[in-house]
Amino acid sequence: MACFFTRRAEDDLEAIGDYIALDNPVRAVSFVQEIRARCESILDAPKGYPLVPRYGAGVRKVAFGRYLILYTLNNAGEVIILHIPAAAQDTLL
Repeated sequence: MACFFTRRAEDDLEAIGDYIALDNPVRAVSFVQEIRARCESILDAPKGYPLVPRYGAGVRKVAFGRYLILYTLNNAGEVIILHIPAAAQDTLL
């Protein structure tokens, strides 16, 4: 199995890194690496996180600090990271 990021998720990671880099460029790099590692860890139990139907059929979420990792599984069982919004945006999505 593999973990893939949509363009939107890649853009989210870039925005998160840019925001953190305003105060701490070194931490920005390590934090984005930690988010990526958390996304990869979903492969250990891809169906082990709650479904959130309001985002679409088959969409699940994992919390990571102040962020949510929204993902789905494709027909091959691969993890597709859809979006990584701030958790505070959860009610706004």
